[in-house]
Amino acid sequence: MPETDTAQAATVPGEEWERRNADFLSASLDWLRILLRRHAERRTGPDRRRGPAVAAETRPRLPWGRRRQDPSVPSAASDPPRPGPGTGADELAAAAARVAAAEAVVPPPALVTLADRLGLSRFERDVLLMCLAEEIAPAMGALFAAAHGSEVMDHPTLGLALAVLPDPSWEATSPHGSLRFWRLVEISHPAGSALVTSPVRADERIVDYVKGLDYLDERLALLMSRLPPGEPTSLPASQQAALARCTGAWERSPAAPPVLHLMGGQPGSKHLVAARTAAAFGLTLYRLPAPLLPAHAAELDHLVRLWDREAGLLPVALYLDADDDTQDGHAPSLVSRFLTRVGTPVFFGSRDAHPDFGRPAVVVDIAPPTTRERAAAWREALGPAADSVHIGLLAGQFAMDVPTIGEVSRSIEPERVWEACLARSRPRLDGLAQRLSPEVGWADIVLPEQTHTLLRQIAAQVSRRETVYETWGFGERMTRGLGVTALFAGPSGTGKTMAAEVLARELGLDLYRTDLSGVMSKYIGETEKNLRRLFDAGEAGGAVLFLDEADALLGRRSEVKDAHDRYANVQIDYLLQRMESYQGLAIMATNMRAALDAAFVRRLRFVVEFPFPDAAQRREIWRKAFPEHAPGRADLDYDRLAQLEVSGGMTRNIAVNSAFLAASGGTSITMPLVLQAAREEFRKLQHPVREKDFVWTQPQNQHGKVLS
Repeated sequence: MPETDTAQAATVPGEEWERRNADFLSASLDWLRILLRRHAERRTGPDRRRGPAVAAETRPRLPWGRRRQDPSVPSAASDPPRPGPGTGADELAAAAARVAAAEAVVPPPALVTLADRLGLSRFERDVLLMCLAEEIAPAMGALFAAAHGSEVMDHPTLGLALAVLPDPSWEATSPHGSLRFWRLVEISHPAGSALVTSPVRADERIVDYVKGLDYLDERLALLMSRLPPGEPTSLPASQQAALARCTGAWERSPAAPPVLHLMGGQPGSKHLVAARTAAAFGLTLYRLPAPLLPAHAAELDHLVRLWDREAGLLPVALYLDADDDTQDGHAPSLVSRFLTRVGTPVFFGSRDAHPDFGRPAVVVDIAPPTTRERAAAWREALGPAADSVHIGLLAGQFAMDVPTIGEVSRSIEPERVWEACLARSRPRLDGLAQRLSPEVGWADIVLPEQTHTLLRQIAAQVSRRETVYETWGFGERMTRGLGVTALFAGPSGTGKTMAAEVLARELGLDLYRTDLSGVMSKYIGETEKNLRRLFDAGEAGGAVLFLDEADALLGRRSEVKDAHDRYANVQIDYLLQRMESYQGLAIMATNMRAALDAAFVRRLRFVVEFPFPDAAQRREIWRKAFPEHAPGRADLDYDRLAQLEVSGGMTRNIAVNSAFLAASGGTSITMPLVLQAAREEFRKLQHPVREKDFVWTQPQNQHGKVLS
């Protein structure tokens, strides 16, 4: 088929191009019909005795060894094909001229563009046209059957293409030729049948593209999602330098753009920088989660070819996302194999460094927006309603990217912004931590005055971080330790968990409780991975982390005598380092403060002691242990109960158990029932039991009468 110089043609609008593209396909099909009719006529003419159809199609009269590298082979942009001698030569030449005229449109027809971008020769382009004809014009089946000389072979074959089309080349049938390499055609090749006689069909995506329909291949759309670039103002000033570095890396190597490895702990910011970079080059960015990469080599190769083919047809770029740890991360070797084979612009997003990409790469660190930038984004997004919202507290607590801030502001009323942020940043910590809904406040907890004061200071520091670090400038002098970390130390049941609930409720945050002994793993690197997930969750802003049994991991580092000691020390060192860079609120609890490493204690902002309650505190704890609606609550002797040496946790257990005893007996809560429950609690914990301590005698006045 002919190819004309379109440099002088005028660019046409979309609707006009669609009409011209349809005219081009119509002219091309007319040209193909003439070729098929001429071939069918030759088969039924004087030479029909030369043999069956298949033999005629595969005769070695064709230039089998010719390759595209041979400069004598016409390319997709060659002169119109030579019709050759015989009846209908003038008709064929006229049809070729009509095709050449129909190509004179800018942008060119879709088939011409496809051939140019995917490197098809003229013959390969015409073979693809023959396969497309079956889909675009179903009536062509009769012509295919006549050309084959068989009514059942009403479809294109490679053998027919080699016999009918001008300038044939055997290379087009090779798996490494453009037609088969790019999966432009599908060959139904049953076992025992010849390749050149097997039916050939155009890929559905290619059929739609040639007809003018542009969309991401459905097989890719099932795995990928589009990352919008947003408005130019959506990229905060602190990330403009990262954008400039990304665009500069691609501008310096336009023929072979390096992998842009975006590192950082905030996926949204990396997505935004990548999308803005792609938009600067006129590309649409699609995200592929790394866990979705197929492990089988053939499937991986198929995915690579589909994507590279799509990148040849559409202005797209790829973001391979390895930030999602919920599916056990990704295999570095699999990522390397994929990136080595992909030949299109690609980003790779991860929190940590990647060992090897198998191709040039540029590492770009993407920091989240600063607190000041988040505050400015909140003010702009909320508009006049910003005056009714505590912007500083929002910006300091929730480490959101700018697009997310805008999305939250548009989807919720200003008075519910905090709840929306809390839900949006809620971490996925299944298997590592238990989410607690704080229901207790300052009035519900009984603690010494010093302990109570320290807890108030913790709450104040969390809620006033924006003022101190940003407005007053202290954050400019500090690179780590910007979060609040506290150690709650004291015997079991003295109120450490309850105090964490009080703080979470005061701050309006979720509380996640985890046992550090459960985070530890015997597998190398697994403990560090679990700890990273925990701290990342708190740093995102939606949680207060309460790490119980801290002494399980944070004991004193030992002298290295074997591999086990070395690994144990690595775990401690990682946690100490992570605490230095942490920016959220983390509370760690222990029953054995003396067992903790001194370096760990030094890195803490607060150490809060929870002593065993004295008699006065125990009396108050007993009074708060029974709800106001509990029957018999007013008749209990709290001075007598305060004589029992029990912690706050034991008190709550005893109160609940005595209530169930009363409910089972159909009575109110009485002192004998409370003492009975207390005796059972002492025995459960294997505490010494003196029976006289659990016998209730009604108090009497000086006359021996029982006091009511």
